[in-house]
This record gives sequence, structure tokens and C-alpha cells, in this order.
Amino acid sequence: MPTIANIAKINGIVISGAAAPTDRHILLGTQTASSSATLSFSGINSHRSDVLRSSFDVLEFRFTNIHPATDGTILQFQVNASGQTGFNEVMTTTQFETYHNEAGSDSALAYRAAQDQAQGTAYQAILTRDIGNDNDQSASGIMTLYNPSSTTYVKHFTAVGNGYYYQEYSLSFHTAGYINVTAAIDEISFNMNVGNIDAGVIKMYGIAKA
Repeated sequence: MPTIANIAKINGIVISGAAAPTDRHILLGTQTASSSATLSFSGINSHRSDVLRSSFDVLEFRFTNIHPATDGTILQFQVNASGQTGFNEVMTTTQFETYHNEAGSDSALAYRAAQDQAQGTAYQAILTRDIGNDNDQSASGIMTLYNPSSTTYVKHFTAVGNGYYYQEYSLSFHTAGYINVTAAIDEISFNMNVGNIDAGVIKMYGIAKA
């Protein structure tokens, strides 16, 4: 029998095993990497039911210990709007990074022109760059996608993360932008710019409307 702590009620729908309703985060899906070329979440626009989907105006993706198979690579994402395929939606984005090395001899705050897009269709880099693939190296962070089911507005997103850079740096990306489509987002895909995602977990949460 579910307890009060693991029951959430959204728009009259009782969801057993959900996150406690006090934080309004409902776990919708989990992807676990194992030498994976991509990790994707499909059916975002029709997840569970139209009634339940309409209860969320924000999706949050939490990345834990993303470990690349190839040293010095970047996690990135793209989406498909409803009815589209190919993961090539148009984006305009901006990005800056901060870093500091273990020796305490090098640090900076810098705009990352190489990783932004102006009406581009490439996969967008998030979290950090040049993630190391030593046994203890990985990247973690959060990406937020706003109003993914809207059919009126473009889709804004923000992302922040930190990684263990392959040259012994703590390195963080701060990324924001919009996906220039008014159709609802139905699918999102994550991969490394080179090689596979060797290990790590991505969880997708819906944040319930007040």
C-alpha cells in the first residue's frame, strides 16, 4: 500500500511512487548509460496521458556521473518537435564557462563562442567540455526545458553543470537558449560529440503547475 510520502495528486490524478508533492517534481523517466551511443526520451508530448502532461509546464533533466568512453568529449542534446524526425530543430543559444585547476594556478570566466548557435541545427553542448574518461572522472548537472507542450511559443532552456576536465580542472558550462519551434516537443536525445556515453544516469522530471 503506497504511503502518503510517495503519493502525488496532480489535477485530480493520484500517482503512486511519485516524488513527494511538496517539491512538485514528478519522476517521468530514467535512462541509464552502458556504452550507449544515445540516451533519449520519446513521447514527451504524449507522456502518460494528455491530462497528466498538461499538469507540467517545465521538464527538468538531471545528469549524474556522465562518463564518456572517449577522453575529452562533450555531452550535447537536440530535440524533435511533434511530427518531426532527424533531431535538427533550429536553435539560438549562448554559453559561458568557468574553470579552475587543481594546482590553483589557472582560472577564468569566459564566453564560449565556439559552443553557441545562431539559428543553427547542430546538437547543443551542455554541462561542460572535455570530460575526462579516467575511472574517477565524470560530469553532472541539470537542464531545464520550459513549456515543452506549448503550441504558441518557442521553447526556452537553461543548463548548468560541472565536470572533471581531463587535464585535472573543475570546469562548468552555463548554457541558455531557445528552440525556434512553436510545435510541442516530443523527443529529446543526448549523446557525446565523439564516442559513446560509457556510464551515467539521466532522469526526467515534470514540475507540476501550481
